[in-house]
Amino acid sequence: MPTTIRQLAALVRGQVHGDSDLLVEAARPLDDAGPGDITFAEHERYLARLHASGAAAAVVPAALPTNGLTVIRVADPLAAFVAIARHLHGRPEPPPLGVDAQAFVDPTAELGPDVSVHPFASVGEGSVLGARCVIHCGARVGRFCTLGDDVVLHPNAVLYDDTVLGDRVIVHANAVLGADGFGYRLRDGRHAKVPQLGRVEVGDDVEVGAGTTIDRGTFGPTRVGAGTKIDNLVQIGHNCRIGRHNLIVSQVGIGGSSRTGDYVVIAGQAGIADHVALGDGTVIGAQSGVARDVAAGERVLGAPATAERDQKRIFLCLEKLPDMRRDLRHLKRHLGIEDGE
Repeated sequence: MPTTIRQLAALVRGQVHGDSDLLVEAARPLDDAGPGDITFAEHERYLARLHASGAAAAVVPAALPTNGLTVIRVADPLAAFVAIARHLHGRPEPPPLGVDAQAFVDPTAELGPDVSVHPFASVGEGSVLGARCVIHCGARVGRFCTLGDDVVLHPNAVLYDDTVLGDRVIVHANAVLGADGFGYRLRDGRHAKVPQLGRVEVGDDVEVGAGTTIDRGTFGPTRVGAGTKIDNLVQIGHNCRIGRHNLIVSQVGIGGSSRTGDYVVIAGQAGIADHVALGDGTVIGAQSGVARDVAAGERVLGAPATAERDQKRIFLCLEKLPDMRRDLRHLKRHLGIEDGE
């Protein structure tokens, strides 16, 4: 429903500059906003797009010039815009469902208060779910799992037996936690499976993207530290130790028994070999292939991954190779040297 700028400013504790009685109906990003919409700009580099936008108003930082546009000035425009978008478009959270008649919960499982188990979800023998957990349709909690408070398993997520999740963990659709690690040894000419007897342990406030897989350890646990955010389609091998507050982007593959420190960033499609250690604060560039340990704070890029500054020089040289080749051929002709091509 239409809401005044004054009301939205009160919601986000911002300061209005312009028409505080202006009505807006929707919150949209810069390129989509039109009359009746509120948008946002986090930085002055978005000024041209803001001025070209047809938005009626905007959420902006305290010092951003806005050429007379009605604005709400706040310290954190993105967070404020999220709150406004939820206010204008959000749907109320459904009440706790309890256990749906089409779900299965083993009689030995323990469910905390206000837990919701949706149709065709299942909770196995001896598992313990904390308060306000939501197990969406088709999700599977195996035997003897432990889930903290406010855990959400989206449709068809699977927790194999003995998986442990901390508080406020989110596991998106079709993710699998606790499948067997890829462990084999050659015996009598055949690949014999090494039993995977460990489990997966996930800390508080971790988010696991859709289609991601985290394998159980061989004997001990595979661990993911608190606050780490894992994108879609990531593979984390058995026995890995992922630190706290990592950002692991889509299609990353991390080989077994590798370790990361805290606040590590691994960009899309990077591959980490097994038994590799990444120190605190390392940054692994997109599509890098990392086969050696990376020291704390180091930034690497390329395949094989080397220091980011060196790889950037290499990339610049590669762009110039055709011109360098042409110049070399001219030089050889000038010197009377036969070109072998």
